[in-house]
Amino acid sequence: MIHSLFLVSTAGHIFLEKHWKSVISRSVCDYLFEAQGKASAPENVPPVIATPHHYLISVYRDRIFFVAVIQTEVPPLFVIEFLHRVAETFQDYFGECSEASIKDNVVIVYELLEEMLDNGFPLATEANILKEMIKPPTILRSVVNTITGGRELRSVFAWSVAQGSGSSNVGGTLPTGQLSNIPWRRTGVKYTNNEAYFDVVEEIDAILDKSGTVVFAEIQGVIDACVKLSGMPDLTLSFVNPRLLDDVSFHPCVRFKRWEAERVLSFIPPDGNFRLMSYHVNAQNLVAIPVYVKQNVSFFETGSSGRLDITVGPKQTMGKTIEDVVITVHMPKVVLNANLTTNQGTSTYDPVTKVLVWDIGKLNQQKVPNLKGSLSLQSGAPRPDENPTLNIDLRIQQLAISGLKVNRLNMFGEKYKPFKGVKYVTKAGKFQVRT
Repeated sequence: MIHSLFLVSTAGHIFLEKHWKSVISRSVCDYLFEAQGKASAPENVPPVIATPHHYLISVYRDRIFFVAVIQTEVPPLFVIEFLHRVAETFQDYFGECSEASIKDNVVIVYELLEEMLDNGFPLATEANILKEMIKPPTILRSVVNTITGGRELRSVFAWSVAQGSGSSNVGGTLPTGQLSNIPWRRTGVKYTNNEAYFDVVEEIDAILDKSGTVVFAEIQGVIDACVKLSGMPDLTLSFVNPRLLDDVSFHPCVRFKRWEAERVLSFIPPDGNFRLMSYHVNAQNLVAIPVYVKQNVSFFETGSSGRLDITVGPKQTMGKTIEDVVITVHMPKVVLNANLTTNQGTSTYDPVTKVLVWDIGKLNQQKVPNLKGSLSLQSGAPRPDENPTLNIDLRIQQLAISGLKVNRLNMFGEKYKPFKGVKYVTKAGKFQVRT
């Protein structure tokens, strides 16, 4: 299955490696670096790269490439899902999945990888199981791990553990969930305050042409849960309009037959944070575009100049405010500078990276933001063949743009009444406007 795992920064630095079957040279990552050099952005590096003797399967998360090295053909999505699970486990354990946090907790990282993969095959990937086997870091344990990371002190620490004067990250008993038919939930969970909160997060992927017509649009959504309930609760979550969901993917706790028959989520939840489900809304008539963009980017035939004029405003927001609006434009290489004025927010142009960033903030119905001005081009250079594309980032609180709404959450098997809540967020995914 998976022979080796490399963690690579965007700068091309391999800062962690783990081998399960045989040690594979770091030079295999040269194929990843070559693909990274050809890609316009790290997110566009191909997830599967074939080499003469191996396959490299990678995901890009939090400015880190998680690269699995495979020697035989396997289902790529299986490996990709495992790599995402590794990144989510680091996030859960350390609060963030970054190069710094992984280096600070390198002992726990290696212990986690040893439990998550057995001889190259996924074994324990549920956070509840792992936390019973590998204790999450504390300040004291981080100091001990840092000290014992020194080669000369490891034998001393091992002796002190054997004598009972030290403490190990690894638990001494087998997780109770491993012995039950509900491996994602540990037994004997108790809370003073019982609560269940759900976040419905939707991302709009869309391409609009120059006239504002929708060329492509879809919604990718997830429901993330934070469940802290005592005992062994059995939950059912129902929706007002579940039929609009396509291509659903569930956490293993969800009873799939119940969903197929009734379109209701029935499950015994894991303890803590987890992703309950993900889904797509592919029908373009169901995808509401929350903003309109009027733009004109032109480069003159004569003279070394051009003109830029962009206006953006709210469109279909169901009365909600659009926040954190940022428009990014990757200009052609011949654009030396931009002399722009705006009536809202701030605009910056980096002449080195050729990137224009217009940070607008909130969109106001009464005052439509506008950015306009002149572009200075390299003298004598030919007129750019293509106009740049506008990339839009935005956020809308308390709105699921697909119209998905949670109807109710019921709990069975326990007698207490939990606190319940649902939050909706809409964000821009890959949202582009052609000029």
